[in-house]
Amino acid sequence: MTEAFDESAEKMRQNDMSETAIAQFKRLYDVWRGEEDTSWIRESEVEPLSEVPSFHDVYETIDHDKAKEAFAKTAFLKLNGGLGTSMGLDSAKSLLPVRRHKARQMRFIDIIIGQVLTARTRLEVPLPITFMNSFRTSADTMKVLRRNPKFVQDDIPEEIVQHQEPKIDIATGRPASFPANPELEWCPPGHGDLYSTLWESGLLDVLQEQGFLYLFISNSDNLGARPSRTLAQHFENTGAPFMVEVATRTEADRKGGHIVRDKHSGRLMLREMSQVHPGDKAAAQDIVKHPYFNTNSIWVRIDALKEKLAEYDGVLPLPVIRNEKTVDPTDPNSTKVMQLETAMGAAIGVFEGAICVQVDRMRFLPVKTTDDLFIMRSDRFHLTDSYEMEDGNYIFPNVELDERYYKNINDFNERFPYSIPSLAAANSVSITGDWTFGQNVVLYSDATLEDQGRPSYVPNGEYVGPQGIEPDDWA
Repeated sequence: MTEAFDESAEKMRQNDMSETAIAQFKRLYDVWRGEEDTSWIRESEVEPLSEVPSFHDVYETIDHDKAKEAFAKTAFLKLNGGLGTSMGLDSAKSLLPVRRHKARQMRFIDIIIGQVLTARTRLEVPLPITFMNSFRTSADTMKVLRRNPKFVQDDIPEEIVQHQEPKIDIATGRPASFPANPELEWCPPGHGDLYSTLWESGLLDVLQEQGFLYLFISNSDNLGARPSRTLAQHFENTGAPFMVEVATRTEADRKGGHIVRDKHSGRLMLREMSQVHPGDKAAAQDIVKHPYFNTNSIWVRIDALKEKLAEYDGVLPLPVIRNEKTVDPTDPNSTKVMQLETAMGAAIGVFEGAICVQVDRMRFLPVKTTDDLFIMRSDRFHLTDSYEMEDGNYIFPNVELDERYYKNINDFNERFPYSIPSLAAANSVSITGDWTFGQNVVLYSDATLEDQGRPSYVPNGEYVGPQGIEPDDWA
C-alpha cells in the first residue's frame, strides 16, 4: 500500500502540510494497514486503577499560600478544534451560547475567558491561555479574542493550529475524493495531534523562556475544567511528569475511556472502548471493577514533554483510533472512509511515573449533544461572577430528546423559544415527538412526553411528569 499512502502524502504537501504532520499520518496509516490484530487492550493484560487521591484529600494537605506560586508557573491550553457538527453547527463549537449572565448571552469562549481573567485578577498570576484551533475554527475564535478589550496577552501565542489529514477511502486505501465539497476530504487527527502541534509550533520553548513549568490542558466544551491552584500545587508536589484528572464512573459513563494499568510495564494506560475486544466488553463496562474514567483534562511538565517529544521526533507512539464514517457525514450513501485519530490522554502510557487525581463532577461538565446543552441552559445551573457553572450536587437527570426534532441546534432553539423548562424537580426527561415549549414550564419526577403524531405544544406554566402534561394541584 506504499503507492496509496504516497498519494496521501503528496496531497498533504500540496496543501502545505508539514513533514511532521505527514510523518504523524504515516504512522497512523501504517498501524491501520498492518497492525489490525494488535490494537486491542485485552482485559487479561491490565489491572484496574485503584487508590487514586481525591481532590478533597489533596485540598486538605497542600499549603494554600504556596499554591499560588505553583499556579503562577502554570499555563492554560484549550482544545478548540471542534465544529460541533453533531449538533448541526458549522462554526467553532465554543461560539455556541450556553446561557445568559447579567443580561448578556454567554458563549463557551466568553465563560472560558472570564475564568482566566478572574484568576489573573484575584490571584495576581499571569495565567496565559492558548487555544489549539483547527483550520475550521481559527478565524472565528481569533476574531472573538481580538474584540475583547479586557483580554490582553502579548508574550504568549493565543493560538496554535492543529494539523489536518486526508480521509481515507476504505475500499482503496487512497485519499478520499469529494469534488462537491473538497473541504470534506479532510479531517483532524484527534486530540492526540496536540503533541506534534506543540512540538512544531515552538510554544513549549516560548513558555519555558517566560518561566512557565506546567501546562494544564482541557476541552473547550468542558466548562468545569477551570484553572486550579490546588491541583497545580499537588502536581508540583508529586514530581510526576504527567497527571490525568479522572472522575468516578456512573452507568452513563460505561462506554467512555477509562484508565487501567498495564500488567507488564506497570504503567497507566487510557483504554477507549474502541480498543476493547468484544469478549472484554462486559468487564470494561463494569463500573465497579473499573471505577474511573478519563475527563480529558491533563497536567504536564513542560520540560518532561519536550524531552519525550525530542525522543520521538515530535510524534508520540500513541494507540491508533479508527473511526469509520462517510466522506459526507450528512449522507450515509457517500463513500465510506476511515478517519485515523489518537487520544490526548493516551500519552499517560508514554510517561514513566504518570499519575491520576480524582475530581468531582463539578470539574467535568462537557456538552457533546443538545441533551447536555438542555441541562446546561436550565435552572440546574447558576453562572457565578467568577464564571463558575454552579449546581447543588452535580447529579443530573438523564435526558433523552427525540433526535428527529432536537439534535440540530436550530431545531432545538426553535422548540424552546423562551427558555429551557425547569429541571429542579426532574429525575429524568424523555421527550418523543415534535414538542414546542411555552414559558415557565416545569418538568418533575420522570417527565415524559409521548409522540402525538403531529407538532404539539406545552402551554405556559404547565407541569410535565410521568403522565405527560399534568394538573398542578399536587403542588
